[in-house]
Amino acid sequence: MKSHLLAIGLSSLLLVAGQAKASRLQSWYFDSKQNQLHLTTTSGIQPKAFVLDNPNRLVIDLPGTNFNSDSVKQSFGNAVKEIRIGKSDNKTIRFVVELARGYHINSQNISIKGDSRSHWIVKFNSFDRQNKPIPGENRENITIKSTDASTFAGVVNLGKEMVGISSQIRALLATYKSLNPGIFFLDLDTGNYIDINGEKRFAAASTIKFPLLVALFQEIDAGRIKLTDKLVMRRDLRVGEAGTMKYKPVGTKFSVLQTATLMMTISDNTATNMVLDRLGGAAKVNQRFRNWGLPNTAVRRLLPDLAGKNTTSSKDLVRLAALVSNNRLLSPNSRNRVLGIMRRVKTNTLLPAGIGKGATIAHKTGTLRFIIGDAGIIEMPNGKSYLAGVLVQRPNHDRKAGDFVREVSRRVYNYLNQTTVSNIEPHSDTSGGLRLHTR
Repeated sequence: MKSHLLAIGLSSLLLVAGQAKASRLQSWYFDSKQNQLHLTTTSGIQPKAFVLDNPNRLVIDLPGTNFNSDSVKQSFGNAVKEIRIGKSDNKTIRFVVELARGYHINSQNISIKGDSRSHWIVKFNSFDRQNKPIPGENRENITIKSTDASTFAGVVNLGKEMVGISSQIRALLATYKSLNPGIFFLDLDTGNYIDINGEKRFAAASTIKFPLLVALFQEIDAGRIKLTDKLVMRRDLRVGEAGTMKYKPVGTKFSVLQTATLMMTISDNTATNMVLDRLGGAAKVNQRFRNWGLPNTAVRRLLPDLAGKNTTSSKDLVRLAALVSNNRLLSPNSRNRVLGIMRRVKTNTLLPAGIGKGATIAHKTGTLRFIIGDAGIIEMPNGKSYLAGVLVQRPNHDRKAGDFVREVSRRVYNYLNQTTVSNIEPHSDTSGGLRLHTR
């Protein structure tokens, strides 16, 4: 069974004057294989939910949230008959998940959790068979605890927003009025974070190569691909823009390791297309990204994606970094290989330009005429490790976007560098891989 995805267009993400604090529905999709509904908003909310009978259905309200449509309805063919979206009032979006005849759900069989207050997962744990209708309009409220959103990507216990440095970045942004950023930083030691439009979906540019690299090494871990396997450069995969493989004749063979390395270190687009092709194409990798809990990340076109149809968010890129650094997606050997490749990325003019002497960064950049981005894992000489994701929409080739990313990187690094190890609040490592020391 396929997952169903509905993404609200980029235009719906723009906040109009006077509504800067309002959240918007950014995307949703229902994974019928896992019976999970994913909801992503542009800022933090607290959903409310209840179950009704006749017909049996789950109702989810997203208070303080808008979207640019009066109603949406999508049909499904299994236990879930259809999902409808509308507005219960001007400030609340309502999801109605109606079950097919013969199926029944109650509040005990539903869980609603989030890995942040802007990404929520509704899990249908089981469906009951119900042949006889239940009399009356019964209502069961579902308790959604605020602690449900206390774990980031399921691996890092969230601390507090780093208000001081967040305020600095917002003030800095006021001097770059032409830029539209999405920013997320996460201190792996404390769980403290910076979140400025972290869930906002942008064109991914070449940052999409980071999740593709991880997907490739998952296949290597599974034994379905070997680093020594040969990939053949076909005419339909050979493209221009970044990279050197385009200068080789059609039919040239490259090892998987060589292809993956060129995809990352010099951002070779032909190499990327060859990796994507070996992974089975966009539909398969997108399903994998959703399984990882990356609601904003999707491949829709081969590289170079000059129109910006491939998407991600700064928080998705940090989610992925958190999963990789905590050994949740890859074997330790593959994780070390991935980080080793990412430490050799040639473009070091964005996040790396802001980190101090002795620090290391494993990262991937992305650049289009209207977007730049960088995301990665930074290890500091003082023992700290933190994750960074920055995407900036900009006017055509505006160099100020690079200045902004470098300044943000510098300020965050200096802020975290001021905190000595002795001042760090004790933080339990239950994942087996939260702190990185793989130099």
